[in-house]
Amino acid sequence: MDLDQIPLLAMIKGKLGYDTARQRTIAQNVANADTPGYAPSDLDAFTFKKAMDGPEALAPVAAARTDAAHISPPKVAPSVWKVHDAPDSEARLDGNQVVLEEQMMKMTEARMDYDAAVSLYQQSLGLLKLATRRPGG
Repeated sequence: MDLDQIPLLAMIKGKLGYDTARQRTIAQNVANADTPGYAPSDLDAFTFKKAMDGPEALAPVAAARTDAAHISPPKVAPSVWKVHDAPDSEARLDGNQVVLEEQMMKMTEARMDYDAAVSLYQQSLGLLKLATRRPGG
């Protein structure tokens, strides 16, 4: 039996995927903190319905190899989570709208959500192991 067939574990796995994608998006915002005209982005709110539906038919963005000596980029599966512009509270004179303090707060929130989901997943697996153990053994 595949663990993804258990609804609780499938939902937790979806939450972990969401938190990973959100951390990646926030990391891109931080990496572009000095890029003129850059507007930060964030993901739509997490819903268990999207987590259970699976990946939508989105076309993944592929990097182009301009030279045969370049390393091929890894294949990335399409994401269920939509990215949208989420400008921070202020903009600088060069048009950059990333406020590092706000991005760090978002990253901390995403990390706490991820840690909670991992803990719940581990506890669920522990309960499954307990349920499948032989009585008295």
